[in-house]
Amino acid sequence: MVNAFMCRLSVALILGTRRIGRKSSGVAHWVLAQFAYFPRATVHLLDLADFSLPSLEQRDDQAETYPKDARRFREGVANVDAVVIVTPEYKNSYPGALKNALDYLPPDGFRRKPVGIITVSSGQLGGVNCLSQLRLVCLALGGLPIPNHLLVSNVQDVFDDEGRCLCDEFFQHRAREFLLEVLWYAEACKLQTARASEPE
Repeated sequence: MVNAFMCRLSVALILGTRRIGRKSSGVAHWVLAQFAYFPRATVHLLDLADFSLPSLEQRDDQAETYPKDARRFREGVANVDAVVIVTPEYKNSYPGALKNALDYLPPDGFRRKPVGIITVSSGQLGGVNCLSQLRLVCLALGGLPIPNHLLVSNVQDVFDDEGRCLCDEFFQHRAREFLLEVLWYAEACKLQTARASEPE
């Protein structure tokens, strides 16, 4: 696949669960590897298992102390051009750990950032209920959830216990087309922001 982008782009890849034995970890690391097809994109993984985020009790402007990892998570999102979220569907929604992490972001934490969502499920529907609810949260953060999405249905048949992708070329092609769309929106937003800041 030819990298058609002019700009260098930065992406935060959020793995939205801390649960032990999570299949979505293999998906996230596989997606991370797929960015090799787009060498102008720099991607860093924000795995919620690497952050100690207690349940949010106070906003940072009201709290006497603020968790160090909360600031680290915010910094990981602050200066990127796009966000990709990989999350399992739990009980027709997204994990509480992901919502808690997003609640630590400022109200405009995703402002003018395209957000691509990848949902993971052990069932046939691939997390479509999770997808629709998470899009609303991303909009509330000022983000731009892109129309494209990637649903990983029957994840136990698509990725093995070591996180290796067992899927066919069609799925891999869909995944790369999804990432291509994320980066297309990221470049469009970055160029538009640059034009808007130019003196008239």
